[in-house]
Amino acid sequence: MPLYSFHCAECEQDSELLMGFSDTAVCPACGSQKMERLASRVAPDFKLKAKAKIWRAQAEREGHASNFSKEERKFK
Repeated sequence: MPLYSFHCAECEQDSELLMGFSDTAVCPACGSQKMERLASRVAPDFKLKAKAKIWRAQAEREGHASNFSKEERKFK
């Protein structure tokens, strides 16, 4: 179930609610159903560089360079 951000038109409170897409949002502060869904941002995966390093080390152990860029392959 996804987490959505809402703004209540009654009490001006912002909230994050865990709910299904078709569920009706209810303000946890005042109980109003006059909730406006806010635009969400995608959280970047900050661990991607660390994972890529692990994948490249595995590729090197297995003897192939498919996970390496052209610049990285020059040093092989």
